[in-house]
Formats: sequence, structure tokens, C-alpha cells
Amino acid sequence: MEFSSDSVSIDMETISLGGKEYLVKTRLGTVSVVVFGDQDKPALVTYPDLALNHISCFQGLFFSPEASSLLLHNFCIYHISPPGHELGAAPIVADDFSPSVDDLADQIVEVLNFFGLGAVMCMGVTAGAYILTLFAMKYRQRVLGLILVSPLCRAPSWTEWLLNKVMSNFLYFYGMCGMAKELLLKRYFSKEVRGSVLVPESDIVQACRRLLDERQSINVCRFLDAMNERPDLSEGLRKLYCRSLIFVVENSPFHSEALHMTSKLDRRYSALVEVQACGSMVTEEQPHAMLIPIEYFLMGYGLYRPTLSISPRSPLSPSCISPELLSPESMGLKLKPIRTRISL
Repeated sequence: MEFSSDSVSIDMETISLGGKEYLVKTRLGTVSVVVFGDQDKPALVTYPDLALNHISCFQGLFFSPEASSLLLHNFCIYHISPPGHELGAAPIVADDFSPSVDDLADQIVEVLNFFGLGAVMCMGVTAGAYILTLFAMKYRQRVLGLILVSPLCRAPSWTEWLLNKVMSNFLYFYGMCGMAKELLLKRYFSKEVRGSVLVPESDIVQACRRLLDERQSINVCRFLDAMNERPDLSEGLRKLYCRSLIFVVENSPFHSEALHMTSKLDRRYSALVEVQACGSMVTEEQPHAMLIPIEYFLMGYGLYRPTLSISPRSPLSPSCISPELLSPESMGLKLKPIRTRISL
């Protein structure tokens, strides 16, 4: 399929775990977009957290059979990587322009224009959730809905700002060293899966640790520095009228930030899902906790799973889901706060 645009163009296409990668030129440089599915379907755009890409941030969710039957049946997935976060990325030249969060949000518009997309559904995790929220506030006609995991909306607190500065210094002077990786893994995962002296790390943490080794530290620094200078979006959230589904995570270091964001959104258009016993990255640690809420959320858009066949022991079994989630007034029909928990 060929596309045309005045502002962007394809440099190359490669196959990435079944998806097709487009390296798209934008005003701020090249950005990697990995596309899964039929491009005639509605678009779902994803944006990962700091130092991650679609493989390390969304693979657990999108590669599960239940998610495939729900999301890939209804959408074509466009995984946007932050600049320099894609597989095999080269270090960005230090003298190049360092983008702000506004620049990153504007870059998404260029990507949508390149693919000829109108209004899209958006899914983001933490830093990625902030970028997509900012994008939705700046370009309201381009966003159908937001699915946000452990989102941020305020400027960094002094504690977060200082921690980010420490991490940035480690990355700049020592590269993706052991301390930098530990700080990132604490950002993503709960203590239970990170392990301890007596308990080994889980497979998902080990896999993420290996993928972090492939990141170019200078590229991560640029995204981290942009997020550390981010403005507060709180006052504009009340005017955000697209429907929003917010996953607030019990053991996330950004738990209070996500609750604050939920309190600022118009309750007529937003729903809160609290995921317990999990770190920030629900998409990898407890992806099944997201599926039923997303399914009910998408019903509000007339989108459904083609067939629902789950085993009694699956995390999608009704016995594992709060009864109020299954009520007629739950998300997609009448949005309201719910809780969901996956048995460990």
C-alpha cells in the first residue's frame, strides 16, 4: 500500500514480529511506526512508556489470544515508538534538536496524516499516556477515545524530578548500566514480580531487562528530559470530551498521579479501573485485567468481540471479575468506577 503526504515519507519497511515497520520522516526526524492488521479498519494508536517500545510495553496485551480476538478484530494497530526507541535504533546525534512533549504530540499528527488517518483510538502507558493526553487536548477532532494506563497529567513533583535527574545522569555518563535498569524496572513492575534475594525475577522482568540492554541511553535521556520539563495538564482535562478509560494501578509509583487525573476528567466521559497487586505496566504484568474493561468500553463505540469462548479457569472468567463490571450500566453503557483483580 502506498501513501502520500506533504510532510512525511517512508524510508523503508521491515517485518517486526508479524507487523510492518514504517520509518516515517517528520519535521522532528524519523519515527518508527509498526503496523499490525488491516489498514481499512479503524485505527488504534499506541505510545509506550520511557525506554520502551511496542515489544517491551504492549506485547503481553496484544499477543494474547483474547486481546487478538477483541482488538485486532476491530482495529488496525499503529505502534508509535518515541524517537530512537525502536529496535536497532542508532544513537541520536547530541547536537540534534531535543524535542519537548509538545513536539512529540505534534509528531503524532504528522504520522496520522501520513497514513491518511482521521480520528483514532489511543492507548498509552505512563509517559506515553501523557503524550497521548496532550495530543488529545491539542487535536480534539483526531481522537475518538483514550485508554490510559498509569497516566501522568501534572508537572513532575520535586521527588520525581530529582529521581529523573539521577536516572538521566546515570544514562548519560554510564549508559544503560545496572542502576539505570533497576530504576526503570521499579518504575514498570511491582515488587512481587521483580523478585528478591529468595525469589527470582519473573520471566517478564528478565525479558524487559534484556530489551533495555538494546536501548541507546542518549535516546532515552532525550525522552526523559522532555518528560521532566512537562507542563501541568490538569486545568484542561475538564474540557476533554472524548471518552476515557483510566487504569489506576495499586503498586505503581504513579498511583496518586493517576487518581488526580481521574478527579479532573469529566465523569460523564471517563471511567476508572483500579488494578490491584500490580505495577505500572499492566499491559505486561497483568494484561488479562485489561480485557473485560476494554471490551465494555468499546461497546460504547459499537465494537464487539467476534466470539467469546473462555475457559472457566481463565482470568476472563466471570468469577474473577467484580460483579458490578458485568452489570448493564458498566463501561460503554454508563461509565463508572470499577475494580478488577487477577488472582496471583
